[in-house]
Amino acid sequence: MSAALPVFLAAESGAPHAGVDVLATAVLFLTDERRVAHANPAAENLLEVSRTRLAGTAIAALFTEARLLAAAIDHAVAAGTSFTEQELELAVVGKAKLHVAVTVTPVAAGDVALVVELRQIDQQLRLAREERQLEQQQANRELIRNLAHEIKNPLGGIRGAAQLLERELDAPHLSEYTQVIIGESDRLQSLVNRLLTPHRLPAYRRVNVHEVLVRVKGLVQAEFPAVRIDTDFDISLPDVEADAEQLTQAVLNVVRNAAQALATTGDPAIVLKTRVARYVTLSRKLHRLALEVDVEDNGPGVLPALRERMFYPLVSGREGGSGLGLTIAQTYVAQHGGTIDCESEPGHTVFRIVLPFDAVRPQAGAHP
Repeated sequence: MSAALPVFLAAESGAPHAGVDVLATAVLFLTDERRVAHANPAAENLLEVSRTRLAGTAIAALFTEARLLAAAIDHAVAAGTSFTEQELELAVVGKAKLHVAVTVTPVAAGDVALVVELRQIDQQLRLAREERQLEQQQANRELIRNLAHEIKNPLGGIRGAAQLLERELDAPHLSEYTQVIIGESDRLQSLVNRLLTPHRLPAYRRVNVHEVLVRVKGLVQAEFPAVRIDTDFDISLPDVEADAEQLTQAVLNVVRNAAQALATTGDPAIVLKTRVARYVTLSRKLHRLALEVDVEDNGPGVLPALRERMFYPLVSGREGGSGLGLTIAQTYVAQHGGTIDCESEPGHTVFRIVLPFDAVRPQAGAHP
């Protein structure tokens, strides 16, 4: 976009910001005094500041440490051409730090003298990770499907043989052993069914995400009464087109996983939060609006060794865990064209589910 932007502005000098509002890249237009003349929606979303508050703000006052950004602007102005700083750390006053690549372009379009483009490096890394997850998930699906089918048939034979053997035993106390075989066969059968369940095609309809979250809260609260579960809902959010049962199961798996991780926490708490995300890329497609569901907890956090593998099947950081809850959650979310990821540090872990509001859903009978 940088190369074409000065030409575009020259052609549209009457309203230089008219075309950038639809871009996914954060763009700030600055005056000669280096004050914000305009910020596009992507910049509002990245900086978490409305364009009304940004307008007229000096760039030096917007960030707590803007020395390197100021140097990049000076270089672009002195050279009279675009200048890019590939890696820069900026912190909006009162906000978290941002790791961004910055391109500064001098222009002459009305009161606009400089264009500053901010591309979040974390976002680029997330997109690359999403690509890897999609590939890994497809491999996981095939592995799980084949493994489950290979287990299912002989498992039924083992259970049936144990039942027949039990009828032939003369000593009643020996049936204790056949009951162990039958019980373990049933447990494995349940595991196999859970492995196969994610492959059911979604049945889409308009769903109120807050009804889903309230239902999940009730289920988990009943199972873990010692865990406090709070809500922080944006009630203005529209309904999302989804499979209600699959969405419920995905969120339930994440929230239950969080509750289980809080077992050793002194004051265990979970927060279910909903927000709207603007101009996000999901499954290689740009969506103007998306639903963001955050599951936050104050537990010990996810071990670094597990963070890259936590969504893989049969990987669990909890003793006795099946390692399927997050895998199934990721599968359901991916079937809806969304993403799920995790940010974690001791005392604060966030699982974030993002689903598009405007996704084109497949027709009945089509494969996802």
